[in-house]
Amino acid sequence: MFNGKNILITGGTGSFGKKYTEILLKNYKPNKIIIFSRDELKQYEMAQQFTNPCMRFFIGDVRDVERLKNAMYGVHYVIHAAALKHVPIAEYNPMECIKTNINGAGNVIDAALACGVQKVIALSTDKAANPINLYGATKLASDKLFVAANNIRGARRTQFSVVRYGNVVGSRGSVVPLFKKLLSENAQELPITDARMTRFWITLEQGVNFVLKNFERMQGGEIFIPKIPSMTMMELAKSMAPHLEVKIIGIRPGEKLHEVMVPKDDSHLTLEFHDHFVIQPTIQFSQVTDFSANALGEKGTPVEQGFEYSSETNAQWLDAKGLMEMIEA
Repeated sequence: MFNGKNILITGGTGSFGKKYTEILLKNYKPNKIIIFSRDELKQYEMAQQFTNPCMRFFIGDVRDVERLKNAMYGVHYVIHAAALKHVPIAEYNPMECIKTNINGAGNVIDAALACGVQKVIALSTDKAANPINLYGATKLASDKLFVAANNIRGARRTQFSVVRYGNVVGSRGSVVPLFKKLLSENAQELPITDARMTRFWITLEQGVNFVLKNFERMQGGEIFIPKIPSMTMMELAKSMAPHLEVKIIGIRPGEKLHEVMVPKDDSHLTLEFHDHFVIQPTIQFSQVTDFSANALGEKGTPVEQGFEYSSETNAQWLDAKGLMEMIEA
């Protein structure tokens, strides 16, 4: 479905955007891949890596709706990956996080509707479920905006959906690159916030392929959540460096012990498919009334009332071998 199409990625110079571009170029023949971001150095570096003639680079900020409209003219599909996502930094700079993550989401929606984009998928995070930090709260607000956009589109064709997943192994700013850096510097111990802490884990390639598939599945208004494994931070440290001691440094501002991707309060809206969950919208749309069968014909069934998809009680757990395979991938 991407052959001959124009695809725009906001925040496209990040880890996700680069992997998404790599997989698109490998498996499809898009007409244009438009990288929309505000960092000229990262765009310059990415342009040296991806030299395909379909590549386009737009300097711009999601806070600027007019620039988004310029970039989205003639675009078929949009992946909204731009965000301020560092939890403690968001706690110290709340308005900047709000301007990008909430106002920016509204601007992406307005631009997509104005330009007649066919489909938009916004990337979310497990921190948006039952949020206790500002980053999670802004992403919850963003999720709500993208879901509700299907209600305000009227007769326009644009569809909006959300993909929510957990920690990405190897992404910039995550713990795995930090531990690898410390190991390369011959550290004598690894810092752990709390021995009980658990997280969901997914590779960049798995995340990209899940988003690609959901462009085919989506009808507009769904929150897609992949079934992925959990691991304790203690096990992660011991898997990467079994010979080192760990140092408990305490939970950082805004952190949770465990993450949730499907809250109990959303169990009455949740459908389980063979490899993912879908949270249906809380509001009704005239265009779609039944999400139990997606656009690919896959069937979902309601989960039990009170069901919660948590990194603490997850049925899938990652062992040391599985972690190292993910890191190598």
